[in-house]
Amino acid sequence: MQPDAPRISTAFLDELERQTRATVAAADPPDSPFAGAPQEDIEHLSALVEEGTEDLKAVVRQLHADPELAYEEHRSAALLADLVTRRTGIPVEVGAHGVDTALRAEVATPGFDPDRHRTVAVLSEYDALPGLGHACGHNVIAATGVGAFIALARLVAEAGSEVQGRVVFLGTPAEEGHTGKEVMARGGAWEGLDAACMTHPFGYDVVDTLFLGRRLLRATFTGHPAHASAQPFQGRNALDAAALAYQGIGLLRQQMPPSDRVHAVITEGGTRPSIITGSATLQLYVRSAYPQTLVDLSGRVERVMQGAATMTDTAVELEWDHYPPSLPIRGNAALGGRWVRSLGERGRQVLPAGTVPDVLAGSTDFGNVSVRVPGIHPMIAIAGPDVALHTEEFAAAAATEAAERAAVDGAVGLAHTAWDFLADDELARAAREEFEAAGGALDPATYFD
Repeated sequence: MQPDAPRISTAFLDELERQTRATVAAADPPDSPFAGAPQEDIEHLSALVEEGTEDLKAVVRQLHADPELAYEEHRSAALLADLVTRRTGIPVEVGAHGVDTALRAEVATPGFDPDRHRTVAVLSEYDALPGLGHACGHNVIAATGVGAFIALARLVAEAGSEVQGRVVFLGTPAEEGHTGKEVMARGGAWEGLDAACMTHPFGYDVVDTLFLGRRLLRATFTGHPAHASAQPFQGRNALDAAALAYQGIGLLRQQMPPSDRVHAVITEGGTRPSIITGSATLQLYVRSAYPQTLVDLSGRVERVMQGAATMTDTAVELEWDHYPPSLPIRGNAALGGRWVRSLGERGRQVLPAGTVPDVLAGSTDFGNVSVRVPGIHPMIAIAGPDVALHTEEFAAAAATEAAERAAVDGAVGLAHTAWDFLADDELARAAREEFEAAGGALDPATYFD
């Protein structure tokens, strides 16, 4: 008879929810001091998105019913590419920037001059999770990005606005655990861009929330096999090293900043109890809230691995970032204020940064975009606040009417924010100044060298 699983208390989550409700009730949505784009353009963009409501609902439903994993999103990419071309006549490059399932399309206003006018990117994601499908709502992300780009492209085609600029649509595969945006970056995806924006489903409408930077580490311990009974003294136990390293990470946690995270699994630990294990492997995720603290934590984790090898008289090989690292998201309040203004007009009360507890943070490869150009990654509600990302419950929420409404609202918000950025010199200047004050451009490919 299989024993019952232990009961997990929800007391901490319940208290967080209570505190969050109190904070939400007292929060005033942030505002924007900038004029943004002409009001007639903003209203026209809203109408253009709403004309395509059925298309966006279809994207939400079809991707949800046919989830594809990282780098395998061929049908999802084709669906988005076909929709863009059918609605705008613009050709879409499939296999952009060195990634088979990445997309790129662009449109520029008549008279666009890259030396005088700005370029903004609107992003879609569409990969799913193994075994859970769209439990992170990337089907909704796909619809918001493509819907915004189609509306912007149609506005440009009508040539009825005085705004000058260029809009790039980027379909970005393999966010889940593979840092696809960084792979695209190394293929030139972000060159020539002045800003980027996307939105992500969540349990709240919030303009900015913490996403941690993340690195991957594989530690391979090599010892010397021997018979565990007859000649154990002739062996050096790699499994002992991996076990000590695992315990060392547990002890390290007491001295880590509250926003740091390390989690590990022993993926190889031997084959028979009668043999001293000659090789063992530990895989770890290392996460932190700031680029420099991620550097610091990486060094401390390395020293734990090396210490375990020293204690067991084994050797250790450390391989960092088999998949590229992701840096923490760097928010941009100037751009975020325009998103808040737009979503407020859609009847959503968008919460300010810091409203949702940072202890519930995950990671995303949009961080690597946000340290290259000013960008925003606001969250849009498709479920109740008690429904967590990466769960079966959130996967179910990503196929509801609330998810379809979020796809339309999110597309409107992205279209407005992108056009505001192209139209308003003061807004663009403030966004760039904020970006520079936060540290300016970083290159994640070389940051940890």
